[in-house]
Amino acid sequence: MNNNLHINLSWEEPATGELRQPSLRVPIAFGREFSQMPIQLNGKPVSRMLLNSSEVSRYHGLIDWEQNQLVVIDQNSVNGVYVNGNRHTRSIINNGDILKIGPYEITLSFTLNTTNTTPLAISTPTPISTPTNSTIQFNPNTNLPDPTLPPQPAATPLGSSFPPAIFQEEKVPVQALHATGLPVDETDYLTLGAGLGSFIWVDLLRLYGVKNEKIVALGLDKEPYARYKLLCMNSQIPLHERLRSNSDSCPDNIWGWPSYALREAWHDFGKGRLNNSLKYLWRVFAEPDYAETYTPRAGNVFDSIDREARRIGWEKIYRYGRIRGIRKTDDGRYCVAYSKGRGDHAFYVTRFLHLATGYPAIQFLPDLQAYRERYRDFKSVVNAYEDHHHVYEQLERQGGKVLIRGRGIVASRIIQRLYEARKKNPDITVLHLMRSPKPQGNKFGKTQRMVKNHFEFQPFNWPKACWGGELRVMLEKASPDERKRLLADWGGTTTAVRHDWQRITEEGLRDGWYKIEFGEVESVERDAQNRTITNIKEKGFGQMTLNADFIVDATGLDAKVQASPLLEDLVERYSLPLNHLSRLVVANDFELVEMRNDKGKIYAAGAMTLGGPYAAVDSFLGLQYSALTAVDGLAIARAPGVHRLHPITSFGQWLKWVTNQSP
Repeated sequence: MNNNLHINLSWEEPATGELRQPSLRVPIAFGREFSQMPIQLNGKPVSRMLLNSSEVSRYHGLIDWEQNQLVVIDQNSVNGVYVNGNRHTRSIINNGDILKIGPYEITLSFTLNTTNTTPLAISTPTPISTPTNSTIQFNPNTNLPDPTLPPQPAATPLGSSFPPAIFQEEKVPVQALHATGLPVDETDYLTLGAGLGSFIWVDLLRLYGVKNEKIVALGLDKEPYARYKLLCMNSQIPLHERLRSNSDSCPDNIWGWPSYALREAWHDFGKGRLNNSLKYLWRVFAEPDYAETYTPRAGNVFDSIDREARRIGWEKIYRYGRIRGIRKTDDGRYCVAYSKGRGDHAFYVTRFLHLATGYPAIQFLPDLQAYRERYRDFKSVVNAYEDHHHVYEQLERQGGKVLIRGRGIVASRIIQRLYEARKKNPDITVLHLMRSPKPQGNKFGKTQRMVKNHFEFQPFNWPKACWGGELRVMLEKASPDERKRLLADWGGTTTAVRHDWQRITEEGLRDGWYKIEFGEVESVERDAQNRTITNIKEKGFGQMTLNADFIVDATGLDAKVQASPLLEDLVERYSLPLNHLSRLVVANDFELVEMRNDKGKIYAAGAMTLGGPYAAVDSFLGLQYSALTAVDGLAIARAPGVHRLHPITSFGQWLKWVTNQSP
């Protein structure tokens, strides 16, 4: 019977937090290099599992069947094998146990297969197929999260009236576009999305000398930060609260000086608040050893972007439109089909195209989505990025119990918001459900992240050297396999090193209104009192149920290509490669090399490029870095109107920023 034993392994990918659930047959060898793992063991084929991290040895360990028991055996690894938090060289493992191997925390469950098939050696754990209903799509007409929206069709479905049939061709004849009778406009530079990624690219083009009449930003929101601001507000970060961003990560100013801390200090000094001014400056100069990292207020960031948008003429560059498809043209350019409204369609043709469409959907746990579909209840079970202010309003009036899923930066902010609600009504309790304990943080070299109360802390979502230090250079030079390993070590679900959040959780645990539970969710139901019932498998206690008035999913956003009909269509049409995180493969200057069309080029930015040459791609500084390398590439290629900056011209542009003059 042991020859047919399958083990279901489940973990969250360290770099992104995405769920993986391969099912493998015993024996199972695991490590970071296949060439070191056995192909057969005692005459039996071995299933092999690749864990790509420098914390994992080349042949780290083995799961096998011995004397009618499953055992895990450490193969003299450097960092060891932990079973339920304790290190073992050889240990019996049971259903529900948690193995920690480097940054991977793997939950085990067993099933028996009665068929006599041969075990397969696999090259990498197969990701769980994401259900089509496990995301909350942004409504294509309003750009708002819409929990009732069904999965969107492909960008150019056969039989659709728009885009027309000519969009089925690999290279669209420009004359055929004009023959449709629809408007066809041309521009040198076109960016899709019109969000922060587009804004920063446009800003740099303007600084490099391109006139605003040569640039178009196509999207649904006139304010480039509109969707980001909405997600902040929904996840309980109002304008006066601080973002998880650095002082000199300024989307409005590539110099990063004066930084947000200096600006805020000067503002408070002018208001006579000298203590506040000194406090901001101290936090910048003394972090991280003696003070918390300074982070800017959300409202200050948005105000600074408004000022820069007026300075560069954003209102003349922005165009409203829903992007429907992208194709190469027969004259070495690109065509973008878009809709301005029902029945109002048009095309843009451009030589240089920039993709910055942002996150296409909100990630939503499948068991919670199943609950909402079954009970049509969009009030009790919510995502942190949806508008869910009604939760706090009801709690402040009536009290109640909230169950939180996820333990990253968003979960921390939700806990803080509930703490504030308890000041109005102390009859509020919080359950925090985590899949498994977090005994220690990720390690890289001699460094290791701090963990308290099963939260892993780090000032930003990636180590600071990923932005402009040695880790950035290391990632740029790395091979795809090395990048996978590095991102696994550096990434993971973390929250900011904020003393107020740590104090809130410690106070809640001490006073009993905040409690942490561990377990794997089997289902979510509703009882006779219309309360949510979460059925979990808890380690050591078997089945367990948790009831709550509200459940808040704080597991994040979805940036996989498959979640975007536009990108999925582009990938399928031109057979574009995807990296190990299901994102676009880009060069070090963020070009989609496979989409080059004569002298025409396409660049990408943001979360759709994670897994490539830069780690913090969806941060302010990451968007600036990708835009800077892309526009530098355009200058080298002598794109029209682009003049590469040198120290004198850069300083001149900075002086124009200081005096608020047009570039």
